[in-house]
Amino acid sequence: MSEEVNVQETAAAEQVTQDALENVVTLKKGDTVKGTVVKIEDNQAYVSLGYKYDGVIPLRELSSVNLENASEAVQIGQEVEAKIVSINDAKESMVLSKRQIDSPRAWDDLQSKFENGDAFEVTITDVVKGGLVADVGVRGFIPASMVERHFVEDFSSYKGRTLKVKVKEIDRENNKVILSAKDVLDAEYEVQKQAIMSNLQPGQVLEGTIQRLTPFGAFVDIGGIDGLVHVSEMAYTHVAHPSDVVAEGESVKVKVLKIDPSLGKISLSIKAAQPGPWDSAAGQFAIGEVVTGVVKRLVSFGAFVEIAPGVEGLVHISQIAHRHIATPFEVLKEGQEVKAKVLDFNPAEKRISLSIKETEEAPARPEREQREPRGPRAPREETNLPPAESMSFNLGEKFGDKLSKFK
Repeated sequence: MSEEVNVQETAAAEQVTQDALENVVTLKKGDTVKGTVVKIEDNQAYVSLGYKYDGVIPLRELSSVNLENASEAVQIGQEVEAKIVSINDAKESMVLSKRQIDSPRAWDDLQSKFENGDAFEVTITDVVKGGLVADVGVRGFIPASMVERHFVEDFSSYKGRTLKVKVKEIDRENNKVILSAKDVLDAEYEVQKQAIMSNLQPGQVLEGTIQRLTPFGAFVDIGGIDGLVHVSEMAYTHVAHPSDVVAEGESVKVKVLKIDPSLGKISLSIKAAQPGPWDSAAGQFAIGEVVTGVVKRLVSFGAFVEIAPGVEGLVHISQIAHRHIATPFEVLKEGQEVKAKVLDFNPAEKRISLSIKETEEAPARPEREQREPRGPRAPREETNLPPAESMSFNLGEKFGDKLSKFK
């Protein structure tokens, strides 16, 4: 009985050995195999295939992108599929390529994503001049202009980060894949923007953050979407450039002026969200008070003088000087500092009447020259003319006969 058992065990062992030999025979260059990563060195990874020795995947065959370390592509315990590049049983050497399996499949997958406009996640493996590199089975490149919706000066922190991208351009013949994270962000932004805009109302006052400055204004983030504060809406005083008033990253209070969903535009105002200068000036000035101001504008009928930020009063031409002047330009110039007296103050109507001449002493009037005393009147000369009555009578007699002919 024991002999029979031994015979069966020997037959089973021979069968296992035969199966192993058949496996050895069937493994050859070009075959696709599956295995588990059992060891990682800096420049290669060892894969157990259930064979009499492990296969090795060199660093260059791990990925289509440049790697510094094999651990960037695989981890111990990970199952991988690879192609046998070379095999030498005598030297117990088997070189595998993961890249040659991943790349063809990646091209088909990327082509499908490109045609369908699908978004997917990638891990940034390298930061190079002009953009970022990602391993998508092949080398994927994200140009700097397609990384974010805003300008990024330094991309050094992006290595190892995960970004959601779309395939922007694909050229299999030239081994070229262009990816865009900005397209994904733009699409998400538009959805969010429409949702927020539908709940906005003109007149609302919101908290926002200055995102970026331009010569014509500032873009303010009001909860995930941007609105524009035009330079004329920065402050009640004249603003030459937005950077004179605000800075990027600064928190500001803004008022919604206008919403245009069709164009996706939101007009905001910083100054409208603050008390106006006339509101502040209501208890600041009194009639009869002498104030100091700056001439802002000269017009034919007078001068506008700013006596507080955003508060201008009119000095009528008749109130500029004690003497008569044809135009205000004879006496004043823009930017000149002057003293003026408040003649009338009406904050509700945003009107102040000022006088410059009443802050100055009137010049003394020149004394009139005394006339020389009149001498005695000359005696009236006698005339021989008849009195008016006799003259009238004589003329009547003289012309009476002639006039009677016309009756």
